Amino acid sequence: MREAFDRAFGHSPAVAASAPGRVNLIGDHTDYAEGFCLPMPLPLETHVALAPAASFRARSEAMAATLAFDPYGPPRGDWTDYIAGPLAELAKTGFEVPPVEILVRSSVPAGAGLSSSAALEVATLRAVLALTGQRLSDGEIARLAQAGENNYCGVQCGILDQMASAAGRRGHALLLDCRTNTGRRVPVPSAFHFNIVHCGAPRRLVDGAYNARRKATADAARHLGLPMLRDADASGLAALTDGEMLKRARHVVTENARVLAAVAALEAADLHSFGALMNESHASLAGDFDVSTPALDRLVESARRAGAIGARLTGAGFGGCIVALVPAGLPEWWPGVAAANPHAWLV
Repeated sequence: MREAFDRAFGHSPAVAASAPGRVNLIGDHTDYAEGFCLPMPLPLETHVALAPAASFRARSEAMAATLAFDPYGPPRGDWTDYIAGPLAELAKTGFEVPPVEILVRSSVPAGAGLSSSAALEVATLRAVLALTGQRLSDGEIARLAQAGENNYCGVQCGILDQMASAAGRRGHALLLDCRTNTGRRVPVPSAFHFNIVHCGAPRRLVDGAYNARRKATADAARHLGLPMLRDADASGLAALTDGEMLKRARHVVTENARVLAAVAALEAADLHSFGALMNESHASLAGDFDVSTPALDRLVESARRAGAIGARLTGAGFGGCIVALVPAGLPEWWPGVAAANPHAWLV
């Protein structure tokens, strides 16, 4: 990126850093209920190069303009908020955050539910820490990135995406406990082949739909007299008399159980059990949590008809991607899926 940075800003960068996107194999909309998730980092990465400057400026190779931003000022309402927010949180902790010029290059598709924003946040924090000679653990970097997205960008996400990007390692899934913000890496057996397919429609968290789901889970926990839905069990959900609240809570409680069962299946190299849990997860996300779309549902069904052992939407939903567990030696799988979903594309 050195040459590109020089073209953008007229001088060389001082440091560079990167962070991967992620696919969540199972366990969506559980992180903000202090539950369990099972993400895996992708080979797709966001790269950041930066250098000290007179003022904060950022340029993305995917965009045409260089934009001024200020982590000490109000949000701009554009993509630079995902740089400014984490830096604002870093400064709040007492760390040095000097003005910098930043160039961003990313192979993580935006709006696909593959954590392009978290990859940018984590890569930015890593680069500024490297520039200033400061150090933080992966967990602390993830926490600051999440806080930036919550407090500056206004998206009330849990810590799933940021932890997967900061602490994930190639070839491993990360069993993430969102109560303790700790994880255990689980090797992915060679027989497990996960394909990611974009449905052709971008992920749109319209009308605060994501924040509304988070509020519903908090309301359900409060009605049950619990600190978080992590503490609920299926038998206790009968106390919820509001039908929509019951459905939202049921997804979280059953999804937490599915994540733990999926880890056991992964460790036993049990493809079919893992695939069945993925299928149950999608049904719950579509029926109880209402975050799927017709395009995602069609794509999931096509993936299964073409031979996938399991398939589910991945990420927040409302568009974006699915993940499918496909047996080895099934070369006709993608052509069959593509024929039934002309707008879809393989990530």
